[in-house]
Amino acid sequence: MNRYTKVIGLRGHYFLKEFDKSKKNKLQIRKVADFTVKKFFLEGKCEVLVYFEETEKEVLVTPDSSPELIKQYLGEDFL
Repeated sequence: MNRYTKVIGLRGHYFLKEFDKSKKNKLQIRKVADFTVKKFFLEGKCEVLVYFEETEKEVLVTPDSSPELIKQYLGEDFL
């Protein structure tokens, strides 16, 4: 299952995905569009780790999470 990270800061939010480059033994991080995460989340193929920059709090949201939790951290579009 793919894992995306939603970073919430003072200036808004954005989604990240970590890619493992096995040849170079590096972990590469890239920004991902909201609709890409929404597509895979609704198909049940990914989970989202919500990270708050100010408090360093982390919340893991999966497609099996309660609808209230999904609505609170990801929005109504992800239901």
